[in-house]
Amino acid sequence: MSMNGALLEVRGLELGYGRSTVVEGLDLSVPEGAIVCLIGANGAGKTTVLRGLSGLIRARRGAVLFERTDLANKPAHRIARAGIAHAPEGRQIFGEMTVSENLAMGAYLSPSKAETARRREGALARFPRLAERMRQRAGLLSGGEQQMLAIARALMADPKLLLLDEPSMGLAPLFVDEIFRAIAALKAEGRTILLVEQNAHAALELADYAYVLETGKVSIEGPGRELLARPEIADAYLGG
Repeated sequence: MSMNGALLEVRGLELGYGRSTVVEGLDLSVPEGAIVCLIGANGAGKTTVLRGLSGLIRARRGAVLFERTDLANKPAHRIARAGIAHAPEGRQIFGEMTVSENLAMGAYLSPSKAETARRREGALARFPRLAERMRQRAGLLSGGEQQMLAIARALMADPKLLLLDEPSMGLAPLFVDEIFRAIAALKAEGRTILLVEQNAHAALELADYAYVLETGKVSIEGPGRELLARPEIADAYLGG
């Protein structure tokens, strides 16, 4: 789906580690206000894509056009300043810091104390469990609460594009439901999200558009609900 005016347009992106190439010739678009998801088997390159987009690894070639400016190989802080926030795989919250301090770290680019307070209020309204634990060390939270904190911390940047990497991984079903409700609410508010998710069924139900990655290349793409109905997707990713 190549779209004129897409918030994010990735063209010919190649990413890897050392001598190995993980993602090769990737093209994808994320329209403003849409949820786009990447699904695929473990090792297909999904997390690598998000790491490349947020500047955690360098692109070997290709363009990452965000609001028509090429951010490929720009430093991570420049990409964050442009309006891209990343809630990484494995949550990666600051375990020794309190919930409140973690949220403050997400707002380091906020223009004022008043704006930071407004964003914090919004994050806590979205995840009321965190409001009860503001002074608790983040490392003592349950896995589901840590995932809520990771998303809330990314939202403290008030990003134009939110990158979510495996938000439901390893969580109890109750928390999986809560996380997907939160993502659905973000969609309803018009947030733009690029989602990597092992729970392909839930991701495709939510997604406006989806890409299936196989060994670093897009094998299938289309509207989320359309892919959900395709037998080859069901056989490979939805447990038949």
